[in-house]
Amino acid sequence: MTGENLLVFLLIGIISGFLAGKIMKGSGFGLLGDLVVGIIGAFLGGWLFATLGVGIGGGIIGSIIVATIGAMLLLFLIRLIKRA
Repeated sequence: MTGENLLVFLLIGIISGFLAGKIMKGSGFGLLGDLVVGIIGAFLGGWLFATLGVGIGGGIIGSIIVATIGAMLLLFLIRLIKRA
């Protein structure tokens, strides 16, 4: 992975974590927390979409959408666990 790819990966993680926090009516977790939620959400969203056979398209926008949906699912699961 080149430095440019790593930078894009981190940027997508930050954006998707931030968007998921806002969509899920949370206050967010700060820059580092949003990054972690976004990166884990990107893996979760990528796995989920591949398992379901759904494709949104390529490019950065498609990656942000998939990562945001995955991060939203992760936040939902975290909140379920915190309630129990």
